[in-house]
This record gives sequence, C-alpha cells and structure tokens, in this order.
Amino acid sequence: MLYNFLFPLADDFQLFNLFRYLTFRTGGAVMTALVVCFIVGPRFIAWLKSKPRYAQPIRDDGPASHLLTKQGTPTMGGFLILFAVTIATLLWADLTNQYVWIVLMVTIGFGAIGFVDDYAKISGGTAKGLPGRTRLVIEFGICLVATYWISQVAPDSLSNKLAFPFVKNYVLDLGLLFLPFAMFVVVGCANAVNLTDGLDGLAIVPVMIASGSFALIAYLTGNAIFADYLQIQHVPGAGELAVLTGALVGAALGFLWFNAPPAMVFMGDTGSLALGGALGTVAVVIKHELVLAIIGGLFVLEAVSVIVQVASFKLTGKRVFRMAPLHHHFEQKGWQEPTIVIRFWIIAFILALVGLATLKLR
Repeated sequence: MLYNFLFPLADDFQLFNLFRYLTFRTGGAVMTALVVCFIVGPRFIAWLKSKPRYAQPIRDDGPASHLLTKQGTPTMGGFLILFAVTIATLLWADLTNQYVWIVLMVTIGFGAIGFVDDYAKISGGTAKGLPGRTRLVIEFGICLVATYWISQVAPDSLSNKLAFPFVKNYVLDLGLLFLPFAMFVVVGCANAVNLTDGLDGLAIVPVMIASGSFALIAYLTGNAIFADYLQIQHVPGAGELAVLTGALVGAALGFLWFNAPPAMVFMGDTGSLALGGALGTVAVVIKHELVLAIIGGLFVLEAVSVIVQVASFKLTGKRVFRMAPLHHHFEQKGWQEPTIVIRFWIIAFILALVGLATLKLR
C-alpha cells in the first residue's frame, strides 16, 4: 500500500524513492509484523486466558507430562501471526502483484481451516477437530485455485514446469500433472508444519528460518541479473514475495516471544496450517519446490515419522517409534523438552544452509 501510494510521488519527495527497493520494504515488513505482535500479543493472550474454553485440549494418547505442563494453555495464537503478516504485507508490498494475493489467499484460507479445526476441538473438549477427510478436501480446493492461478500468471517458459536443484537451465514440463503436484506440495507442507507444532517453540523457529531462506531466494529469483548469475530460473514479479516472507519472519519472531518455553499461548492449527501453506505456495511460485524439501527437511522428517508409524502398525502391529511425531519419540526416551526443541532448531538451521547452497552448486 505504501509503495502504491508513495512511490509515484518520488519525483516530488526524494525520500519516497526508498519504496522502490525491495530490501527496504522487506525490512519494513519484518519490523511491522514484529511490532504488531508485541503490541497486540499481550492483550490478545489476556483475552484468550479470560476465556477458559479457549484452552488447548490435550491428546489422550500424547505424553503424560503434557497433562500437567500444558493443560490450560490457550490456543489459536496463530490468529496473532495471521493478523501481523496480513497487516505488514498489505502495508509494504506492491498490491498490484498477483503473486502476493495468491500467497495471502492460501495463508488466510488455511488459517481459516485451522481456526475452524481449533474451535471444533475447543467446543468438543477433545483433541479431535474437523474430520481429516473434510479438512483435506477444503485444503486441496484452495490449492486448486491457487496453483491454477500461479500457472496462469507465470511466464510461458516456466508455467507447469518443475526446476531441479544442482542442475543448470533445465526444467521438466509436467503439463497437466503440475497442478496435482503443486497442490501436494502446499498441502503437504501445511500439514507437515502442523505435525511439528507439538512442543513449545518447536515449529515457529524452523518456520522463521525457512521464511528467511525463501525471502532471500524469492529476491534472487525475481531479479534477472542475480538469477542469470546463479543460473536459477527467473520469475518476474516473484521478488515481491520477499516482503511477504519477511513479514512471516517478523511475525514468527514476535510470536516466539510468547511461545518460548513455557509457552503462554499455542499457535494451534490456525497458525501452523497457515504458515505451512504460505511456505509451500511461495516455493511453487519461485520454482523451488524440491528445495523446500531440503530447507523444510525437519517438517518432512516429522511427517514421515507419522506415516512410517501408522504404516508399520497397520501392516505388522508393531511401532517403529515409541510415539509419533518424532519429537514425542525423544520425549519418551527421556529427553527434556528444551533439549529436543533446541536440537531441532539446530537441525533446521543446518538444513536451511544446505538448501541455500543449492543456489550456487549447479
């Protein structure tokens, strides 16, 4: 909004020329989302705590310690993240850019699904929310609209194409398979982040690391000079997503202030689905879907641990892990929660460095 209103006045007021720079507006989005969280967060959390029915229901099949340490903690804190990201993006992004609206649509849409799911859990007093099949149908419906929109906005040379890390100037034409593939990426990322959100601060920092990484990749992808130098696919207009992912970083950092152990609030499905959906959609736009599997490798591990556990139990009657997702396995082994959380943060940081290395190793 500021860009659209103030940059045209740059000829008369030289200061407004700053708004032409993505780096300036990305920094502004980071700080805006952070400040919004700091200002709104305490009041929002106080309001949630004044409504005992908004406390997070604890899984009966989860670690027994959670019944003591996490009972009564309010959920739906992801609404704070959504509010901060939306305000910062609308304020600092170029609102004529269609990619911005696509990612915002998925982020808010998935956040709405998460909100309904959280509310269903709260009103029912159990850890069961929306039926899984219903939730997936709605998620894939949103993704169908978003991925088709992306395929129409993308240049013809990249529409329906899949790029590969470590390979120069090669894209695979998926044709009609692009839409289901892209839908799977977004839905898979959203639900993988959702599965990771099981301990205080566990999911929000890896999301912040991944968002920062994709802010850089989006900036480079949208810049013809840098894209040519790095031999990555140039997606005109994708650089504007650096502003939105910057807002994700700021909101995540602000939310961490309240979600750090012991958490004052949980993000719930409202936050985890929205954040995962945003990351997946950005990856599809900038043609780094496979790199997302590296940078978001921690989310992949958590999701795979659940898939392996369920498959093993159904096929053999035996469990591979003491409990799934993976972080609960280490809890059952006796690791303290802060140890698990910090070590998983370290893994997320290492994977992000590996993912960023693909920009040059081609």
